[in-house]
Amino acid sequence: MKYYIGADLGTSALKLLLIDNCGQIVNTVTKSYPVCYPHPAWSEQSPEDWWNAFLSGVKELISEIDPSQVKGIGAGGQMHGLVILDENDNVIRPAILWNDGRTDKETAYLNEVIGKEKLSELTANIAFAGFTAPKILWVKNNEPDNFAKISKIMLPKDFINYKLTGVHSCDYSDASGMLLLDVKNKCWSEEMLNLCSVSKDQMPKLFESYETVGTLIPEIAEELGLSSAVKVVAGAGDNAAAAVGTGTVSNGMCNISLGTSGTIFISSDSFSVDPMNALHSFCHADGGYHLMGCMLSAASCNKWLCEDIFKTNDYAAEQVDITDEKLGANDVFFLPYLMGERSPINDTDARGTFTGMRMDTSRSDLVQAVLEGVAFAIRDSFEVARNSGIEINYSTLCGGGAKSALWQKIFCNVLNIKIGLPQTEEGPGYGGAVLAMVGDGEYATVNECCEKFVKIKGVINPDPQIAARYEEKYQKFKKIYPAMKQLFKEIK
Repeated sequence: MKYYIGADLGTSALKLLLIDNCGQIVNTVTKSYPVCYPHPAWSEQSPEDWWNAFLSGVKELISEIDPSQVKGIGAGGQMHGLVILDENDNVIRPAILWNDGRTDKETAYLNEVIGKEKLSELTANIAFAGFTAPKILWVKNNEPDNFAKISKIMLPKDFINYKLTGVHSCDYSDASGMLLLDVKNKCWSEEMLNLCSVSKDQMPKLFESYETVGTLIPEIAEELGLSSAVKVVAGAGDNAAAAVGTGTVSNGMCNISLGTSGTIFISSDSFSVDPMNALHSFCHADGGYHLMGCMLSAASCNKWLCEDIFKTNDYAAEQVDITDEKLGANDVFFLPYLMGERSPINDTDARGTFTGMRMDTSRSDLVQAVLEGVAFAIRDSFEVARNSGIEINYSTLCGGGAKSALWQKIFCNVLNIKIGLPQTEEGPGYGGAVLAMVGDGEYATVNECCEKFVKIKGVINPDPQIAARYEEKYQKFKKIYPAMKQLFKEIK
């Protein structure tokens, strides 16, 4: 029996899973770590916290098996985070995360001075505050001493791969979200690097997600109790890894992820760009491409309402009163922009709002509004894809929020499409393990491996009456942000 380790380097925790070469999950381990918010809209983490979580987590993960049979490691990781190393490969400053909103000026400079058309020509994308290039410019403008020390620029999961192998690497899917990659031609854009005052030597080597970066450094192998022959593949950005984990690897397939952030992910065999650049055009972990819409606050909105406002961890209890006849009939609307927003509005000033509350508004009305608001915001990106001529009649749904049967039903009816539920809920981690399996030669392609192992446990169909009510409600939801846009700028 052979074993493969998949890692999901998330914002709040590292989730590790162990699968065998039959695709069965043998064990899972979760290690949490803190997020630091040193200023409003800032979001940082210590890369050493990720590494310590990985070391302790892997030891726990393999404690019940013969560790000599572990053959590969693959990771899916939070995207866009800026990790900078000095000439001795020491971390210079805490990583600036994907949901950090400090780069207003740098994002505006890229979009308005360099120009969206030029950025799209160079990278297939425009600048969003969460992307890596604006963060590099922010460090240059605000921390010149730290900027001068930069020897290598990396992304979160690539820091783990470096610590394992000693190789500075990055895969194409994760690199796509840096605004430094020529996505179409799969190489660093020299012009974008120049605009950010960095060199190609400061960038990691590029790989396909399933390609082997290296093997374990002997001392790391010894510490983990693994063979130094264990292969480490390049891995993927969390959304591309989740897509692999849900089998979203064929042309036109769609996956919706409900994690801290929310995404709609549409895979493609060929390169394409959304004419309005409202959706990201990225490389996929299967060797192809994908379009993606990303909202910054998804399941985290429900977490915020329940834990921070209602002071409860019992999410299910908060949803008990939300019955079918209430779906699409709630008078309360929620804009889920607690951290600003990316797709499709690209507005760091946007904020969360409840609209339509009255004296008879109940606690469950607010919960329902949050669940619906997140689904409506995903539909905004869904509509961009539809208006570009992409027909979506079915999507898988994964992530922590997807465990809620109520939220499944809401998404199914808000989008008015069939929703498939993957048998395993460990999207990015399972995808990472699949990539490791391909890298080890167990399967020739990612598609072949997914066809073998990724299974759907159930399909939800929309209810015509509920879908009709949601259609009417979505048309009202669409009007709230435009009405609030200018006010958001004034009250920020």
